[in-house]
Amino acid sequence: MKPNIKSEVDILHQAFVKSWSIESSSKWQHDNPAKGQCGVTALVANDKLGGEIKKTKLKEGWHFYNVLNGKRHDFTVSQFKEEIVYMDMPSNREEAFADTNTIQYDYLRNSVTNFMEIGG
Repeated sequence: MKPNIKSEVDILHQAFVKSWSIESSSKWQHDNPAKGQCGVTALVANDKLGGEIKKTKLKEGWHFYNVLNGKRHDFTVSQFKEEIVYMDMPSNREEAFADTNTIQYDYLRNSVTNFMEIGG
């Protein structure tokens, strides 16, 4: 039996929203918690659910997100006011990691893991 990806994705998204902070991105803002979180979030989502990391070029630079079971999941889209035209360019962990650092990655991974283990 296949796992219910939708519910896993929903739980993961809730975990990200609860976990994003200045500890996971120096661009974090109280009124825009997803700001600057795309690389680190794409990495942790890849850790938790596998899939692919993709990227799209925006005026601010590269934006990273995930494709799980052939469906795009951009956990950090809420940081943008304008609609994104996705290019779905192949990316990888190395490129996404260039958008973060070990301290931020470890913090977000641990926080998301803790949230998911206690069930929210």
